[in-house]
Amino acid sequence: MSSVIQPESILKDLTELWVTLGKESDGDASAGVLRACAMTLVATAEEAEDAGIVGETLASLMREHPSRAIVIRFRPSTARELSARVFAQCWMPFGRRRQICCEQIEITASEASLSELPPVILPLTVSDLPVILWCRSWRLFQLPDFPALVQIAQKVVVDSAAFPDPAEILPQLAARARAGQALGDLVWTRLTRWRELVAQMFENKSYLSRLPEVSEVRITHGGPSPPTMAYYLAAWLQDGLEKVGAAAQVRLQAEQAATAGELKQVELAAPGVNAMWVSIGLTGDRETQVAELDMDSMVSRTAFPVANDYVLLREELSIPGRDPVFERTLMRAVRLVEG
Repeated sequence: MSSVIQPESILKDLTELWVTLGKESDGDASAGVLRACAMTLVATAEEAEDAGIVGETLASLMREHPSRAIVIRFRPSTARELSARVFAQCWMPFGRRRQICCEQIEITASEASLSELPPVILPLTVSDLPVILWCRSWRLFQLPDFPALVQIAQKVVVDSAAFPDPAEILPQLAARARAGQALGDLVWTRLTRWRELVAQMFENKSYLSRLPEVSEVRITHGGPSPPTMAYYLAAWLQDGLEKVGAAAQVRLQAEQAATAGELKQVELAAPGVNAMWVSIGLTGDRETQVAELDMDSMVSRTAFPVANDYVLLREELSIPGRDPVFERTLMRAVRLVEG
């Protein structure tokens, strides 16, 4: 492994790759290869992580979010080491004979070489298209030289569920948002289905009219301490309730039998003569998970599939810029964490 790689050499390899792909389709006018690219997607991961997981996710994303993917795999080493290879992710749409291909660059780097990566990566990004950085490792995110790599991206996507302590990561994310960095958190994306179900319950005008009377919100989570998902949901509910004039107390409570880091139930209650109690709770295992909506003892059920990284990123990449609802929720979640 070399201590230096030249972006010009990688770009030359990409050109040769396209020439090779074109030659493979020579002789068939209806076939051929079509290059597709709507962004540069940079993914950073630990070298020890299964490369197949990242590769499968990127391959699935290419159909809806075609990109030049740059995967940087880091190894914990004090030696300055860098290496790179290029290849293509291709697929053939149903009923067509022409392949659609996206470029992928894989770089292996030591931690000691992190500071040398920005001038290597920047020339590899596609001009005039957004650059999204997807950080899969909380350890890498907190390395001193990592912010320099972040500077090349218009948006950074993390998964705060991978961070061991919400009280540590949420203030860090909030600080970056205040500094103007567009952020995405896959934990917030996982909450989309919860938020949709809450909104669905209050499509009923009778319940909607009583929303300002809600005085208590209880969120049940797995594990001994609240995960970032619980803080996000609590913050989002508080924000929405305050807008309609409700002064609700939010309580986060643990259920030891539930899976750590996941939500189990959310309940909203309004006292008085026309008391209201509504809840959303999850039942079943991860393969057959169902959401149970209970509205004053009227129960309905709906499928609640577990979203993988592909599903979450597909949604997150549809928002290339800043998400004001997420940022507002993030700031309030920090206040909840800090008490």
